[in-house]
Amino acid sequence: METLDYRFTGTQPVRFPTDAVLVGVLASGNLEVLLEPAALDGAMAVRIITAARGFGTIWEAVIADFARRHPLRDVQVSINDAGATPAVVSLRLDQAVETLRAGDGA
Repeated sequence: METLDYRFTGTQPVRFPTDAVLVGVLASGNLEVLLEPAALDGAMAVRIITAARGFGTIWEAVIADFARRHPLRDVQVSINDAGATPAVVSLRLDQAVETLRAGDGA
């Protein structure tokens, strides 16, 4: 197992309709994404727990792209990975943001 942590400056405030947003399922070749409100002084923090060791540069590129497209403020993103491809990671992250925004009426 490997744990990776990233932090990005956020510019988009969000309102959570519930305590958290969870999408995906932790199964072979997939992942789950949890978005939670957090007091991060306007930042977005991302923690990835993955069974695939040694892919930090790929994770960093995928997460940096997500942060550019969705610069969320005061959000903790937790990713539990079971070997998902970068495309699946991006899709799940987008799904989590869509779920979040659909629930807050935005």
